[in-house]
Amino acid sequence: MGAQWKAKHKDLAANVRGRIFGKLAKDIMLAARSGADPAANSHLRLVMEQARKASMPKETLERAIKKGAGLTGEVVNFERVIYEGFAPHQVPVMVECLTDNVNRTAPEMRVLFRKGQLGTSGSVAWDFDHVGMIEAEPKAPGADAEVAAIEAGAQDFEAGEEEGNTLFLTDPADLDLVSRALPNHGFTVLSAKLGYKPKNPVNPASLSAEHLEEVEAFLAAIDANDDVQNVYVGLAG
Repeated sequence: MGAQWKAKHKDLAANVRGRIFGKLAKDIMLAARSGADPAANSHLRLVMEQARKASMPKETLERAIKKGAGLTGEVVNFERVIYEGFAPHQVPVMVECLTDNVNRTAPEMRVLFRKGQLGTSGSVAWDFDHVGMIEAEPKAPGADAEVAAIEAGAQDFEAGEEEGNTLFLTDPADLDLVSRALPNHGFTVLSAKLGYKPKNPVNPASLSAEHLEEVEAFLAAIDANDDVQNVYVGLAG
């Protein structure tokens, strides 16, 4: 699970796919604030690539770009809010929300955290590193992730979410610099964002099967909220 939790079997549920499209649409709208032309907007270009990879319908993608760029006359006003706390059995969690109404999101988070523990700002953040996360795939077999990380200026690397991919970790300030350097060292960047990586993740083996199911159910309920963009959990593996 590591730095970012992902719902199991996400490809099997149409409603989960819809939530993925919704989250991507928000990212696209935010990125398009800096311009609707992906050739001149690297952030937008990367998010568009993620949307295509997720098979987002073209009309949904284009509508999000136009809305974010202000071409439809609609105002996009999302606020990024972080909620910190614990899942059941003291598993630390960082929940990143993008919301147009904090007064709606905050009470919803309080309700969702009743099965865990909602903390104050900084109560859990100390146990996570704020890092740049770059998911990339090799341009050709045999591409050396370690060499690419060193040459591009990444701090570290590990296996990516999909087999064969690599997650490059950077200082937050170096995210764009490393993203632009990696293609020159054998890797195609699929996504690039700031996120949270646990410093001392809980070993799932230390939890019983019943307790682990309770943690998974809690995380699934959090992830199902429309305002939740990313869930970072201090659970290894």
